[in-house]
Amino acid sequence: MNERIVIDPQICNGRPVVKGTRITVQTIMEFLAAGDTVEDVLDEYPSLTKDDVNACHGWVSRLMSNHFHFAALS
Repeated sequence: MNERIVIDPQICNGRPVVKGTRITVQTIMEFLAAGDTVEDVLDEYPSLTKDDVNACHGWVSRLMSNHFHFAALS
């Protein structure tokens, strides 16, 4: 979906991460959802760039644009 976001079953149990790191998209989005700024995230994870954080935003936005159908489990 994005050259900065990768999914590899051998890294973080296949969760989407920023390429070249073990930092998950979920982790970054949770920081932002908690009210932290992009600068706060970059301070906490100095290996990231602003473009990496923006890539996480874009990845989640594209993911949420999909149509979801829920089925009852038997």
